[in-house]
Amino acid sequence: MHILPYGSWPSPIDAALAAAHDGRPEYVGFVGDEIWWTAPRPAEGGRRTLVRRHPDGTEESVLPAPWNVRSRVVEYGGLPWAGTTRPDGEPLVVFVNFADQRLYALEPGHEPRPLTPVSAVGGGLRWAEPQVLPERGEVWCVLEEFTGDAPTDVRRVLAAVPLDGSAASDRAAVRELTDDRRRFVTGARISPDGRRAVWLAWDHPRMPWDGTEVIVADVGDDGTLTGARAVAGGPEESVAQADWAADGSLLYTSDRGGWWNLYRDHEPVCPREEEFGGALWKLGLRWFAPLADGLVAVVHGRGATALGVLDPETGELVDAAGPWTEFAPALAVRGERAVTVAASPRSAYEVVELDTRTGRARVIGAAHDDAVDPAYYPEPQIRAFTGPEGREIHAHVYPPHNPGCAAPGHELPPYVVWAHGGPTDRAPLVLDLEIAYFTSRGIGVAEVNYGGSTGYGRAYRERLREQWGVVDVEDCAAVALALADEGTADRDRLAIRGGSAGGWTAAASLTGTDVYACGTISYPVLDLAGWAGGETHDLESRYLDGLVGPLAEVPARYAERSPVTHADRITAPFLLLQGLDDVICPPVQAERFLARLAGRGVPHAYLTFEGEGHGFRQAATVVRALEAELSLYAQVFGLRPPGVPTLELSP
Repeated sequence: MHILPYGSWPSPIDAALAAAHDGRPEYVGFVGDEIWWTAPRPAEGGRRTLVRRHPDGTEESVLPAPWNVRSRVVEYGGLPWAGTTRPDGEPLVVFVNFADQRLYALEPGHEPRPLTPVSAVGGGLRWAEPQVLPERGEVWCVLEEFTGDAPTDVRRVLAAVPLDGSAASDRAAVRELTDDRRRFVTGARISPDGRRAVWLAWDHPRMPWDGTEVIVADVGDDGTLTGARAVAGGPEESVAQADWAADGSLLYTSDRGGWWNLYRDHEPVCPREEEFGGALWKLGLRWFAPLADGLVAVVHGRGATALGVLDPETGELVDAAGPWTEFAPALAVRGERAVTVAASPRSAYEVVELDTRTGRARVIGAAHDDAVDPAYYPEPQIRAFTGPEGREIHAHVYPPHNPGCAAPGHELPPYVVWAHGGPTDRAPLVLDLEIAYFTSRGIGVAEVNYGGSTGYGRAYRERLREQWGVVDVEDCAAVALALADEGTADRDRLAIRGGSAGGWTAAASLTGTDVYACGTISYPVLDLAGWAGGETHDLESRYLDGLVGPLAEVPARYAERSPVTHADRITAPFLLLQGLDDVICPPVQAERFLARLAGRGVPHAYLTFEGEGHGFRQAATVVRALEAELSLYAQVFGLRPPGVPTLELSP
């Protein structure tokens, strides 16, 4: 055991290793009896490939570079592929290619062939949540179509794309199934008898976790949808998912009782103070999946999540055994099998299959492999802290941890508070090598699920209503100061970091408090008025109505809360990271903030990355960002981490 100061411990977890394991498998589904999913390739420009698991258990990447299976619908995307089997038993798969956003058909032995055309208008034509219907010769999906150059010049409908490729150069060959009176729609789910379809819809200024409606329509013999009517949900009720049970009853998850619970034909089937749904940031998320025998596979929990099988007749819920603490809302079922993606504090995300008959769960794809001795992994603590007005704040605390090192007995460790994005989201309790990158060097991390986070009921989410920049900042500060007061962290060596909405919280914390000695701000919101005035995409263009208040009614609040307004208050050194292709939090916000800061002598660095959008996907970017962040902490906290390039800070 070496006695070394915190922050100077040697670690086998370098930035390159963390970058190589960045991202996770997503969008699991069945093609016949085979399981397929999308997987990250950070070393290949950050693209996502499509992986096929053969019956013998081997995994094959079926699309070489530069194919990139990723949709841009609502910019955050959604389910980008679907598949079935042809009469000869071979797979027929359709997928969205990121570069041109066209829908392609993929069959073994053939190059992908386009099914949809290109549009030169605005952001073009985009597709998500495809369903292959070979009996109709069509793919049903969500169509997002830009009608002008502004990010809000857009319409969304349900559409049917011919499988024969006749729409590849003919927009008129795409059959629209709905009108565009609703601003946002999810993909339709067709009832077992094929006579009804159900989907979700909502409109500005609501976000899907504020209020959505369940729409049911009749499916005609000719494939038309008629008689569309709202049967559940509303402006103050969020329905996160809707589907059909095997007997034709309607299933959906609603938070009308304060928690996203499952309902069958409008009656609760397992009322609990737990979430059976979540924030619909991407189209195609599935927290439940009806099984052929009438049971329902569910992802549920409070904070952490579990995978279970629910009997809607009795309300009995039996969870799968296993080490996982987080199950993604990516459920797919076939027969008695349910698959999704799961992780734990000791394992990264992997594809997990549950035999719903026996209750046995096992890893069947993207299996976690310890790239280093797991003794270097962080050891999280699930904590609850008390914030202003006595409110409870949930957090995961990761103390410094290295099996070969300890600090001098008198020294307290530096800590970095991580503010998650969203802000309507949460930090999951899973192995993250970026956290391990810091903890294994002697720097603690505290992930704060501040008020407004999901996983703790609607009332907890509503704490952030019109309080963004207040509650999130206060909660992060309360956790940081509590760790210092209890002797866990060094009060003089606290930092904050976050990306997207977390970048906002980090910046607002540096301009509005004196808690932190420095901070890392990644692809942030910095100017509320600019963001609400057309500097972001359509999905979130009215988000601030709920987070801050309508701009026309409270313009002073927008100015008062914005870090760009108070750049003169910042005295702590900071690192600002920005993707130059980011259309959600564009570079203009960062540039405006830096212009207001000019000449004030605050040490900082501004790193930009070509080809990166909202969130970093390329391995080289992740390496540069992590090393720069560690160098910032080293310079401010007086640390000496070995082998880390020095970040040049400019006044």
